[in-house]
Amino acid sequence: MRTALPGFVDLQVNGFRGVDFSGPALSADAFARACRDLLARGTAAFLPTMITSTLDTYRRNLPLIADAICRAEFRGRLLGIHLEGPFISAEPGAVGVHDPSLVRPPDARLFDELQDLAGGCVRLLTIAAELPGAADLARHAAARGVAVSLGHQMAGELEIERLTSAGASALTHLGNGVPNVLPRHDNPIWAGLAADGLSAMIIADGHHLPAPVLKAIIRAKGVDNLIAVSDASPLAGMPPGRYRAFGEEVVLEESGRLHDPRRGCLAGSSATLLQCVNHLAEPRFGLSLDDLLAVARRNPLRLLGIVPESIGAEPRVVFDDVSREFGGVDGRMED
Repeated sequence: MRTALPGFVDLQVNGFRGVDFSGPALSADAFARACRDLLARGTAAFLPTMITSTLDTYRRNLPLIADAICRAEFRGRLLGIHLEGPFISAEPGAVGVHDPSLVRPPDARLFDELQDLAGGCVRLLTIAAELPGAADLARHAAARGVAVSLGHQMAGELEIERLTSAGASALTHLGNGVPNVLPRHDNPIWAGLAADGLSAMIIADGHHLPAPVLKAIIRAKGVDNLIAVSDASPLAGMPPGRYRAFGEEVVLEESGRLHDPRRGCLAGSSATLLQCVNHLAEPRFGLSLDDLLAVARRNPLRLLGIVPESIGAEPRVVFDDVSREFGGVDGRMED
């Protein structure tokens, strides 16, 4: 039996098919083309994401993205902007592929400038909980209706508790954006798993989180507190090869693993959310169809305070009960 369903909601998309949403040369045409391509592949709505950038790039790209959000074509599809940085840790590993020289301390005034550039379209802000001033920024952003998520950090239990009390509501790609080697007990992963007040975003592309880790996060957090994201990089949807992204030489392998050999870390994902949800649909994770729709549609909308009806409900994916795979509405799996 095949069931037609509304598409998924992705809170972290950095680009698609060669278009970098944080690139200093981003054009309105290229941005619109990337959005159309992604929206045709099982994603019903998403947050274009800008990573830590120069002020000139923010001043150029945020208004450009905001203009597209306001267009009739993308109404109810581009749900706002996710700012992943610049208020994150500059520590190696925690900073990921972000340029550590561009990281800024938490600053409500700078956040307001970025929000104004975005025409009020920033809906999600990722910050590091341990930074001085992080709690003040979280309270300020939350008061402006922005969901605050904790990530790219070295925070422990006390810092995460403090930020939760200040209004943080989520964890950005839990299990990633941290160094390869961490203290055995006092680290952001354990603290994030134990934080009952925070939903966990997870990159379920099969590369960012090994299956046992992903299974443990699912069990610890529970379906109601999980949000699947793609963390799609500008190279998502591209063929395997060597590319330049985030200011570095990166490698996209046949398997879909995208990594930065110099830094020894992943460089975002090459997957769409459809591919991520198909990974989560594998029987070993024990998730029902309703669970999958929760983590890939209902929960991300709830985090943003958006009712599902506002993004439309036309079928964008088809679920095959026998194979437990999602495909396009025409029944074909995406390439």
